Amino acid sequence: MAKELVAFRNLETHFKTSAGTVKAVNDVSFSIREGETLCVVGESGCGKSVTAMSLMQLIESPPGKIVGGEIFFEGKDLLKLSKKDMSRLRGKEIAMIFQEPMSSLNPVFTIGKQITEPLLYHLNMTQKEAKARAIELITMVGIPRPEKIFHSYPHELSGGMRQRIMIAIALSCDPKLLIADEPTTALDVTIQAQILDLMRDIKTKRNTAIMMITHDLGVVAEMADFVVVMYAGKVIEEASVLELFREPRHPYTQGLLKAKPVINQRKERLYSIPGQVPNPVDLGENCHFHDRCEFCMEICKTKAPPLRAHIDGHKTACWLYEEEGKAQ
Repeated sequence: MAKELVAFRNLETHFKTSAGTVKAVNDVSFSIREGETLCVVGESGCGKSVTAMSLMQLIESPPGKIVGGEIFFEGKDLLKLSKKDMSRLRGKEIAMIFQEPMSSLNPVFTIGKQITEPLLYHLNMTQKEAKARAIELITMVGIPRPEKIFHSYPHELSGGMRQRIMIAIALSCDPKLLIADEPTTALDVTIQAQILDLMRDIKTKRNTAIMMITHDLGVVAEMADFVVVMYAGKVIEEASVLELFREPRHPYTQGLLKAKPVINQRKERLYSIPGQVPNPVDLGENCHFHDRCEFCMEICKTKAPPLRAHIDGHKTACWLYEEEGKAQ
């Protein structure tokens, strides 16, 4: 079995607002192994991106703050590193593809300038070496005319090309972990497929671990080895991708899968999970999904279920499976 690369242990990231404290990440624990693709799934506002930003130490304070827990990378607690040490790690050992490439790329610098920057900073290359490596990276991500692209500005590229450039920048220093935050958002279906193929190829050739944040279950089915499902700041289910799709156990995960359209199955109306995501300021000590759940019991309204492993290793935070979990 591959070695553990990243481990989140009881992570707590909160944001102070005028309405109260938002527990965006609330006691989250999971791990990623070397060469593994782990997808973090859930609705907008469930804490997926904040979990990744906590790992990268990019939580703006104020209003945000990591108030508890640990994040280990190759056995080192990232939360105990100095800003200088974290800066050396960020971009070299851990890289991130952000959600919107147009706002992530600096509009006043050329593509070449932005790709060579981490090469000059982390690998101490000369300008000539960095340019050669940048052109190699542009070619690797499937963009033609790399010399011309090197001297181009972000606004001169299409959305798909900008996303490829973001991947090239992220891969420039051969990171051990690649974080991809909704990497195919706002791209057409053909470009989406090309980006996913590129990421899968990178994983195979470089044994790069990938933490992919998405709400697209089609992407999950195609890319993931393991899946973590989040809801209202908590992990509520964790399993291998085959196990999760074969037997989803948490009512929320079941609802997500029921809501996905199926080819050759025509319905008058697509299924949607009833109700709304709870106000993140008013979260109590209960199951946060209870008022949307068709299996809700009295205990769900007053006490939050722990995330427990079942006999097959599948983890679920739901009172429906508590007796099975206790058998472990």
